[in-house]
Amino acid sequence: MVQSIAGNPLVSEAPVEAGAGGAAVGAAFVGRPRQRARGLAHGLVEDLGEKIRSQSLRPGDKLPTESAIMQAYGVSRTVVREALSKLQAGGLVETLHGVGTFVLQPRSSGVFRLDPGEIAASVDVLAVLELRISLETESAGLAASRRTDEQLVAMRQALDDFEKNVVVAGDTVGPDFRFHLQIAQSTGNPYFADIMRHLGTTLIPRTRISAIRTHEGGAPYLSRVNREHEEIYAAIARRDPESARAAMRIHLTNSRERLRIAQEAAQQKAKADAAASAAGQGSPAP
Repeated sequence: MVQSIAGNPLVSEAPVEAGAGGAAVGAAFVGRPRQRARGLAHGLVEDLGEKIRSQSLRPGDKLPTESAIMQAYGVSRTVVREALSKLQAGGLVETLHGVGTFVLQPRSSGVFRLDPGEIAASVDVLAVLELRISLETESAGLAASRRTDEQLVAMRQALDDFEKNVVVAGDTVGPDFRFHLQIAQSTGNPYFADIMRHLGTTLIPRTRISAIRTHEGGAPYLSRVNREHEEIYAAIARRDPESARAAMRIHLTNSRERLRIAQEAAQQKAKADAAASAAGQGSPAP
């Protein structure tokens, strides 16, 4: 397992400049003009992603802590968290809050394919996810402090119904919405729940994006979603507000990043199709 900076694949390929230690490694990382131009988070994603694809980091390996990565690359915690979210969205790693981030077995398609016809819908869904990240991250923290035992039981029932319906290919949207609504109700602040009820099941991206519903046959994707739910539930159950906020942010950020990556791919495909069509129309008749 990869658990410390010293001698691990995260930093073994980075040149060490004057003075040993993480700061020197970080200087080498941020000093590359190409990576600086693309942004620190993107550069970190590229670097870690390449190590995963080249098997320098193997499936099952545990990444160093956020603090260790910050020291190794000379970047902020925000940059590290954004990079890890992108890696999770790409299906390269999985974060278990309170345990760590682990490299996953490679999959043929870590991200669902979005049809170009769904780009308009995806823009609106992304906007809703941004709202949810702001709203539900705090909602989860408050719920961890204020929930009752009865409310916790209701959350547990929603997750059990979700998992049961994954197995039988039944409705998972209803239990998914109930789980998030119950968290909002557990804040003790009625306005959280009012906003959730107003938005309704349109909060759930797969109700509006058909590609998400069919991704990987449905079940593997939905099981990963519910594992993220379980992380949120566990933090609320043990009355840990900060862990609950972190788990909710990871869950919703993963959803946003998966959709954003698919949206960018669909936009590129739409442009390529339009260019090919224009070229075809402009070709001389045989």
